[in-house]
Amino acid sequence: MHDYQRPPTLHRYGPRNELDQALSLGHFVLRPDAGFLTLSFSQAWSRDLFDHFGADACLVIHNSEEFGERIHRAVQRTLPNWAGIDGAVEYGSRARLGSAFTMAAQDAAEQEWKFAWRPMHAQASMNPVVIRIGSLENFAEVRTRDQNLV
Repeated sequence: MHDYQRPPTLHRYGPRNELDQALSLGHFVLRPDAGFLTLSFSQAWSRDLFDHFGADACLVIHNSEEFGERIHRAVQRTLPNWAGIDGAVEYGSRARLGSAFTMAAQDAAEQEWKFAWRPMHAQASMNPVVIRIGSLENFAEVRTRDQNLV
């Protein structure tokens, strides 16, 4: 069980076409990072992060609890022998959740919330993995930098 609470809103900055697929299909790609497969979001809505990530849009998830549970269930179905966790990234010092949740101090503006899975056996492939969790349209939206959050 979690000893933390997810932030109420998560943000994923990126190309509009990818984020539209995420919104309508729940299409996400887990990417290898430090021995884990990861999926990253920001806890912050910031016009500066559009530039930081080279993004023209932002997927805004208004129900991070439902979203997080759907992500973990989809990965469990796809990668049954992997263990997953999500949490806030820590900047400038080693995170209590380990290296996948540790970043340099200069990256602190990202305010990252990361989902990470590690294999339970050493021979697991560390290639990107596509998951689909179904439409997010009942609790998420895609916004541009000029749209303000309410």
